[in-house]
Amino acid sequence: MKFSRVFLNRLQNLPQHQDTVVVIDVLRSFTTAAVALSRGAQAIYPVASVAAAIGLLERLPHPVSVGAVGGGDPVPGFDFGNSPSRLSEEDLAGKQVVMSTASGVSGLQRFRQAQHLYAASLVCARATAEAIRARGADEVCFVITGEWVDRDGDEDIACADYIESLLKGKETDPEPFARRVRESDFGRRFTAGTWPNLPKADLALAARADLFSFALPVGQQGGHLVIR
Repeated sequence: MKFSRVFLNRLQNLPQHQDTVVVIDVLRSFTTAAVALSRGAQAIYPVASVAAAIGLLERLPHPVSVGAVGGGDPVPGFDFGNSPSRLSEEDLAGKQVVMSTASGVSGLQRFRQAQHLYAASLVCARATAEAIRARGADEVCFVITGEWVDRDGDEDIACADYIESLLKGKETDPEPFARRVRESDFGRRFTAGTWPNLPKADLALAARADLFSFALPVGQQGGHLVIR
């Protein structure tokens, strides 16, 4: 199995990956998505813009809107911000979740033509590795979405390192990778206490490796990406 990595913020031309692409957003999109599914959501539709989200919400039965703009502030008028700890308190049984976020969703849209596409975060890292192995992937590309001019993105790099180690068949302790999530540039904003929409509870949840036993494969339905 061959491995490669790309950084969403550095892409100039879209690489042509035909096998398996894993888009990682630990803080917080795909931690939030995993929590939503654990709370009973039927499907999650990651959409590229707030306008597209509003349009889709009008066409779905039992919709719930989840969204945040760059920096993590909630989208005005949406049911929930991009907060996994907040969603962990909700009953989402049977709900269709429409998600619009700045980084993770953009990564999925950029690589939507991959043969096999996954959304990933630390809470479902081992399950992601097991799903990839079960499909017999030859090449795996990790897409790091959290690196920006003011963020090292190490929360996502750590998740990629962990999944890659598992795919190589190594006995791997998840705690060092969880520590890197907590100590990343963005992770420290959650503990600083100066960002009201970045609660400590979100960081604590996002740093819980292998909390869930399911992966987040991304398919397409009616022209929309969908996670089930």
